Amino acid sequence: MRIPPRITTLGGAATLLSVLFVGGSVATTATAASPAVTASTITTPAGTTSVGSICYSALPAQAHDTLDLIEAGGPFPYSQDGSVFQNREGVLPGRSTGYYHEYTVITPGSPTRGARRIVTGEEAQEDYYTGDHYATFDLIDQGC
Repeated sequence: MRIPPRITTLGGAATLLSVLFVGGSVATTATAASPAVTASTITTPAGTTSVGSICYSALPAQAHDTLDLIEAGGPFPYSQDGSVFQNREGVLPGRSTGYYHEYTVITPGSPTRGARRIVTGEEAQEDYYTGDHYATFDLIDQGC
């Protein structure tokens, strides 16, 4: 199992670099209602809007717990945690199989794993949050 490195904080530079490698474009605007969440998107060559951005501080507390477990290498609450994320929806930038891994973000009161996940990529600070079971993703900005 790969544990994502957390050595440096790349913030917006990581988003820009991933866009350059994917070959898309970036548009970023801050929302007045929620300054911790930005409406940043990456557009892939196919024209699919794929990734927004969210400040680490704006994540639910359970997402912080999941990121801490990933950093520590577990133990994880579900056997599926750490499994390869296939990116079947094509929302995240296209990468080879095995590049992304998924982890459950516990949803209080839910009798199942719920819809919330952290998906990690192989690059430093490449952690994505989804609260809607892969319909949308936000790249986690560790610097805010």
